[in-house]
Amino acid sequence: MRIVAAVVGVVLASGAFAQAYPSRPVKVVVPWPPGQATDIAARVVADKLQAALGQPFVADNRPGAGGSIGTDVVAKSAPDGYTLLAASSGPISIMPNLQKIPYDPLKDLAPVSLIAAVPFVLTTHPSFPAADARAFVALVKANPGKFTFASSGTAATAHLFAELFNSVAGLQARHVPYKGSAPALTDVMNGQVTYAVETVAAAGSHVKSGRLKAFGVTTLRRAGALPEVPSLAEATGLSYEAAAWVGYAAPPGTPREIRERLSSEIRKIMTSDEMRERYVALGMDTASSTPDEMAAFMRREQERYGNIIRNANIKAE
Repeated sequence: MRIVAAVVGVVLASGAFAQAYPSRPVKVVVPWPPGQATDIAARVVADKLQAALGQPFVADNRPGAGGSIGTDVVAKSAPDGYTLLAASSGPISIMPNLQKIPYDPLKDLAPVSLIAAVPFVLTTHPSFPAADARAFVALVKANPGKFTFASSGTAATAHLFAELFNSVAGLQARHVPYKGSAPALTDVMNGQVTYAVETVAAAGSHVKSGRLKAFGVTTLRRAGALPEVPSLAEATGLSYEAAAWVGYAAPPGTPREIRERLSSEIRKIMTSDEMRERYVALGMDTASSTPDEMAAFMRREQERYGNIIRNANIKAE
């Protein structure tokens, strides 16, 4: 009976601890500069968490080394729920497959919840002689090595998603890396490079203005910001799906009750029409998950990116 009473006491105490949380401001480390996509997505959620939980959720930008500096700060922080990470696919899912980093994302971070899916879109110059995605695949496939594709940099997410599409579709094209999405898309619009698979956030306005032709988005569902553009899977019949992601994570050992409470609040936040509209304006789609679902998702994503990198023989610059 004493053992049972002790166990019940621990459970009640942990539940009370979670209910009392937070009792002071919470720091959200953003491993990117202000204004970057992860930063904006995380701040919008932080504002809502502050309103829901009654304590400030304060963004702390720690940019550098492709997001690994800020991510490492959180991995080594106290596991008390008062330091969180604006996690994203770059430093969590991609970098571990390319280079040595000072943390293991699957061991040194405690998942909380996903908050956003970031769709990409396959685009060309408007004059490209293909009416739809099937025709695009057929033309490029029939001319191996003739066409080029741009990306925001070697081993950038845009590069990996294009390589994945090329592999699934059986395309052979030459990669032309740039230093960022803007110059990559500029040369596609100028006709210097044939195509690019870039974020809807970066390419969407050019698609709507007619400066770029869109053949499909990388997510299985149509992107909220480009509802008229089909998914590439829908448009080609190929088994293709890809999206960058943003989420919240915590230091390892952060009490499960705290992470579950945060996750529960985030799931409420992300289902609102207001959040859907705000994210669509940012070129993103809302997402949410339990801590366990996010953990499984992170494992799958790290493995998938690793396969893309190995199959395309991509090396970090």
